[in-house]
This record gives sequence, structure tokens and C-alpha cells, in this order.
Amino acid sequence: MVGAGLSGAVIGRKLAEAGHSIVVCDERNHIAGNCYTERDSDTGVMVHVYGPHIFHTDDEEVWSYVNSFQTFLPFVNRVKTTSGGRVYLLPVNLHTINQFFGKTLRPDEARDFITSIAESSIEDPKTFEEQALKFVGRDLYEAFFKGYTVKQWGCSPTELPASILKRLPVRFNYDDNYFFHRFQGMPENGYTEMVERILKHDRIEVRLSHRFTRSDTHDFDHVFYSGPLDGYYDFELGRLGYRTLDFERFNYDGDYQGCAVMNYGDLGVPYTRITEHKHFSPWEKHEKSICYREFSRACEEGDIPYYPIRMADEKALLERYVERASAEQQVTFVGRLGTYRYLDMDVTIREALDTANAYLGSLAGQAKLGAFFVTP
Repeated sequence: MVGAGLSGAVIGRKLAEAGHSIVVCDERNHIAGNCYTERDSDTGVMVHVYGPHIFHTDDEEVWSYVNSFQTFLPFVNRVKTTSGGRVYLLPVNLHTINQFFGKTLRPDEARDFITSIAESSIEDPKTFEEQALKFVGRDLYEAFFKGYTVKQWGCSPTELPASILKRLPVRFNYDDNYFFHRFQGMPENGYTEMVERILKHDRIEVRLSHRFTRSDTHDFDHVFYSGPLDGYYDFELGRLGYRTLDFERFNYDGDYQGCAVMNYGDLGVPYTRITEHKHFSPWEKHEKSICYREFSRACEEGDIPYYPIRMADEKALLERYVERASAEQQVTFVGRLGTYRYLDMDVTIREALDTANAYLGSLAGQAKLGAFFVTP
């Protein structure tokens, strides 16, 4: 298992329980990948070192799986945003609409009002901006979507596909739960302890600060690779595009913002959001606080890749890497980096469980597991 994050840990555990001897290696000096958490010795706050990870899913099997390794306690993500010097609720809902426009609209009235200000002349939106204007109109778009999107993706919303804004970004009720999923929570003692328990098996050996190279593949019956797909081939065809994140960490004596996540939609504010980590564990009480200002930029060599860009140029290059990878006989590419897709944690775990089952099935004479269980 190349990578000691969720993909490597879950696949490794499943195969170890089936009797296989597993080596899990990672370049970093810790397990759990980007969902790594650690408790700050000064404040006692559980810190999401690579930015916050909030678990949410409708997959009951995945929810049971994570709870078998760590107790998940209730956490509902209620995001706020600062725009034009005022604080609003996200996602845009009935309270946001009434506050922003100074109205007291009921749901049906708000729906009619938004329809009246939306740009109905856009019949087939091609870009992110056109999609937003068609759905919510220019005022809400510029207040809550435009600036944040420019900072997050480093380009104009006119250059991004409409598919990024997949659904109507407005709720005509007062629901400010950021996610729709049935199961939502946070691990009581952090994600690191959860992954540590997944990896705790007599047949699993963990090697940290260990760099895997392509030549090492032949030392194993099979390799599950959750590192960057282009990195496996030493970027020989070029580098796939990613956005990375920089975090400006600061301490505060007290409660800095009163919520876990505060977005900043104005272009004049260089960061996209501030996260206050003690609020991700609402069952704990801490006098002091740790916050992150979050900045998004283009990923360069040596940076941690976070979000795949998947624009036209990247998709063309991805196709070439997928074609090359498809010839591999004993390597399966998994996870966010291995398949160059944005994956939430629950989807990552679901695909890891399914991939492990597919591999065990292939050993039992069923369909052969190829380079991808899910093709990018």
C-alpha cells in the first residue's frame, strides 16, 4: 500500500484480514494522510493539521465501518461567510436571502423573487458564472460565489465549467446544515487514532518516511498506489494540475469567531476562509483557540496537492497517463491522487472496500482487477 491515508489503510486492513501480508509505506513521517490530526500540547485543541475534514455520508456500511475503529460524535457543519462587511449563513438559504435583500419573504415568495432576479436569458449555461447567474442572479453571485471562486481556483469563473456548480446553490428554508447526508460527525479522538486502529493488525507492517519507487513494484505480488498518478511515472508525460493550500496558523486567547468555518467572499481579502479548530470538537471545552487562515494557489513541485483542476489540458494529459497505467499488470491506482479525482472521505473508504473485495475476487478466479477499480 503506497500511502498510509484512508485508501491504503482500508485496503490493507481488508486484505490482512483475508490472510495477506501487507506493507504500508508513506513518504511522510506520520499516518492518516491529509486527514492527520494531532492534539496541541499548549491549548489541548485537536488540530486538523492539513485543514478540516468533516465526515458526512449516506452510506450506512461506511458509517458503521468508521465507527468500529473510532467513536464518531455529532457535528453539523454550519458555515458562515463574511461579504461586504456583514456575516451571512451558508449555503444561501431563506435567512441569507431575507438578510441580504432586507426582506421578510416566505419560501414561495423567495423562490419567485430569486426567479425574477435570475438571468433567464441564459438557456444553456456553459461556464460557472453563467450557471450562477441563471440560478441566483448577479447580486448573490457577486456577493457569495464570484470572489471566493476566483481565490479558490485562481482563475475567472468565466473559465470554469458550469459542472462545478452542479446544483441550485440556494435553499428556500432556514436549513443551514452545510451537508445533506444522514450521517455526520467527527471522530472523538481524531482521525489519526482511527487510522492507527485500522492499521493495527499482525499482518500489517507500516514504514514511514519511506519513498516508494516504481522499481519497488516487483518486490510485491500487487501494489495499491494512492500517490499521484503522474508521480508514479516520474512525471514523464508532464504534471497534472492541482491547487494546493497554505495555512497561516495563529493562536487566540478565547473564542476568535464563534464558529468552525468562516468564509470570506470578498476579493480584497486574500484568504478564502478561517477555520477555528476547537469548534470541530464541540463536546470539548478549551479556553484558548487555534485558527487557520487558508490560502489557495497553484500547486508547484514539492507542494502537497489538494484539489485536481481537471480542466481541458489536464484531462488530455490524464487520458495519456490512464492509457499508460492500463498496461500495468500488478498495480492498481486508488484514492484522490491515484485517480486524479476530488473524493470525500466516505467515497474514498467505499471505493477502498470495494477495491479490496474486487482484488480478493480476482484471486478467487473472478474478473481480474486492473489498474483502476474506478476509471478516472
